[in-house]
Amino acid sequence: MEGTKGHNTAKLSGLIQQPQRAMSKEPQHTPMMQQYFRIKAEYPDILLFYRMGDFYELFMDDAKKAAALLDITLTARGATAGEPIPMAGVPYHAVEQYLAKLLKVGESVAICEQIGDPAKSKGPVERKITRLLTPGTVTDDYLLDDRRDNLLVAIHRLPAPLAGEGSGKGGSSYGIAAIDLSTGRFTVQEADSDTTLHNEIERLQPAEILHDEDWKPAFARNRISTPRPQWHFDLDTAKRLLLRQFGVHDLNGFGCNHLPLAIAAAGALLNYVQETQRTALPHINSLTVELSDEGIILDAASRRNLELEYSISGEHKNTLISVIDKTATSMGSRLLRRWLNKPLRDRFTLRNRQQAVGALLDQYRYETLLETLRGIGDIERIASRIALGSARPRDLSTLRGSLHVLPRIHGLISTIDNPHIQQLQTNIDLHEELRYLLDSAIIDNPPVVIRDGGVIAPGFDAELDELRNLSENADQYLLDLEAREKVRTGINNLKVAYNRVHGYYVEIPQSQLSRIPADYIRRQTLKGVERFILPELKKFEDKVLSARERALAREKAIYDNLLGDLLEHLNPIRNSAQAIAELDVLSNFAERANTLNYNCPALVDGAGIQIEAGRHPVVERTLDNPFVPNDLYMDSRRRMLMITGPNMGGKSTYMRQIALIVLLAHIGSYVPAQTARLGNIDRIFTRIGAHDDLSTGRSTFMVEMTEAANILNNATAHSLVLMDEIGRGTSTFDGLSLAWAFAEYLARDRKAFTLFATHYFELTVLPEQISTIVNVHIDAIEHGDKIVFLHAVKDGPANQSYGLQVAQLAGVPKSIIAQAKKKLVSLEKHSQQAPQPGQTLPLMFGTPTEPKDEIAEKVKAALAAVDPDELTPRQALDELYRLRKLLS
Repeated sequence: MEGTKGHNTAKLSGLIQQPQRAMSKEPQHTPMMQQYFRIKAEYPDILLFYRMGDFYELFMDDAKKAAALLDITLTARGATAGEPIPMAGVPYHAVEQYLAKLLKVGESVAICEQIGDPAKSKGPVERKITRLLTPGTVTDDYLLDDRRDNLLVAIHRLPAPLAGEGSGKGGSSYGIAAIDLSTGRFTVQEADSDTTLHNEIERLQPAEILHDEDWKPAFARNRISTPRPQWHFDLDTAKRLLLRQFGVHDLNGFGCNHLPLAIAAAGALLNYVQETQRTALPHINSLTVELSDEGIILDAASRRNLELEYSISGEHKNTLISVIDKTATSMGSRLLRRWLNKPLRDRFTLRNRQQAVGALLDQYRYETLLETLRGIGDIERIASRIALGSARPRDLSTLRGSLHVLPRIHGLISTIDNPHIQQLQTNIDLHEELRYLLDSAIIDNPPVVIRDGGVIAPGFDAELDELRNLSENADQYLLDLEAREKVRTGINNLKVAYNRVHGYYVEIPQSQLSRIPADYIRRQTLKGVERFILPELKKFEDKVLSARERALAREKAIYDNLLGDLLEHLNPIRNSAQAIAELDVLSNFAERANTLNYNCPALVDGAGIQIEAGRHPVVERTLDNPFVPNDLYMDSRRRMLMITGPNMGGKSTYMRQIALIVLLAHIGSYVPAQTARLGNIDRIFTRIGAHDDLSTGRSTFMVEMTEAANILNNATAHSLVLMDEIGRGTSTFDGLSLAWAFAEYLARDRKAFTLFATHYFELTVLPEQISTIVNVHIDAIEHGDKIVFLHAVKDGPANQSYGLQVAQLAGVPKSIIAQAKKKLVSLEKHSQQAPQPGQTLPLMFGTPTEPKDEIAEKVKAALAAVDPDELTPRQALDELYRLRKLLS
């Protein structure tokens, strides 16, 4: 029987490399296994799901691998070349959950279906691969996260010598193309350095990356990557593919003619998508060029440190998106994430968004809008499945239900006096013709798949209704026949029934066999009963079964034609989906502003950041006590804040909240502050925290210095820089020297807006040398042996670090704290006799100190000039402070 024979005499790779030799010289392979190896040879490196009846089977090494990944039973059934065949399988009706699990761990799958008729096949049923599933090309809703894009990215590399020649740039250049096949969104760009490429990969978070097989990129170690032949990135081939796909004569209309590397990447990507989908791709009809200067640039470290979508520990909770995303639709949630990952610099667009949010707030329409929008399904992805011919009946039902909501949305926003909202209303078509078509074509609650019919509504197709009536009236006919035969035979327990194996039959107890008429023909003998067929019943069976088969075939044909008709509505559906998504995000901004007490930031020309009563959007939601808001004032004369204060005092929170407020303002959101005035910002850099990168052999300090170097090399006078505890990964003198030099360089040379948090109190003298640096500190007070954090930012440097008090709060044993206090007293006494870092370092940076004997002479002279009897108590106190300052 097909499916029980096979072979495993040689390694699969060898059979695949020489399938013809395997079949010709190893006749012991069964015909079915010969077919299997021939099909497997098409895609030797991915799992083959080979359809056999009600199961998808895997053989040989595929079976072993799948059994381990899916936790299914590995069996050995049949033999080929005298060896048992490793085999594992999953039921076809439950295949979705297994595919999802495989794709999640980065595996790709080839689906091999039976396309022949088993009843008419003399040998193995004809089969072929109908679809390839890879992590970056899935479109089915059960395989996707509905609130995140699923991007396939292709990268074309121009090596350093070629990229650098005559261009004035060092390092490699790259073309980057990205597509979300589930929505048809297709973008291209170019990157001029390894760092820019790395930043873009972190921004895009692709599910799968295509690259030249001769290049082994660093990101391939921890991301799903698929090597492709070098010729797939050929520029001329890429242009031909793109022109054919878009139906145009040139690419001028897409603004990418000047980006050859990006075009090459786009061609390789399109080739891969066509290869995996094996169908037309009508929803891929355009591409968009992304320019680096359109948005505020965030490098990979900054995205990680600011915890936009993932916390440092890799979780989704307690992140910025977890606070600001209360969108009603999955389309809106995906759009919000795209905005958050590429904040804009275009003030015109941002002000349009702000004004739209303000209009929604003024009329309190956002609450009703969000509630209404919850009735909208993911019509953006449904449209793509329609284009690919893979839309299921419930997709069409969801689309129909969504279209019925659109008139209510029009009614809600029609009176909002805002140009941007009105434009969105214009873009949301009511789709009345499409709505009528779906109402008449699809039943109210269709089954999941078309396979067993029952999808097309009665009255939509006369031929289908006729075939259904013939089939559905069978039950009454059988009841009538059973009643007649009971009367004719006198057998009261006679039963007329049906099963899928033997068809229709009359069942009679063996004790009543003497009463059967002569026209009864025995069909099956069972324990205690006999089953018969009648000429009349046989004729009816042929008619009914034929009607059922024809009805199912007719219904499938109608459904396919319906999908074809829906293609005409594809672009209007997608336009409506995009407008609905933006309306959802703007309504979400209004709701968050009202609920969380956010205010509209002012985007002004020039340089500077002014924030009054700013708050950290995530931290304030996790505290039991009220969050302590803080101000920030920076302009061209006040570009760096040197921040000191105790650990746990809130330095990092304060720095991050400034960056998040700036970030939220540049996606069009209101911000957690009483007021905010923001000048032009081009980049946000953060150097907060560090960790070992064991995969590349980099220590914590090396990671810290790499991130710092990126900031020092790329920050501009319009950048916002957060640097926290730089230099702590090495010795005190090395770290202090580096921190001093970094701060001085950022202030003097880069002139970036910088929040520089440090425990090196020696750096607090920098404001005396550089006028654009200002000392501030996070306030705290001592109460007995304990410390109370006030979390308030105040002018001036901190007076101590409170390290022992923080250690005590952390639960360090009291005996160790006592010992540390003794050691601290000893070190302080020693420090009065030995040179201090703060006394020697200024010499290194051009601020000389006076010898001790000169200081002593000055103190003596000052004392000699004082007449204690002539001083008031206040004057005496002032004189004492002056003398102490001389000593220090």
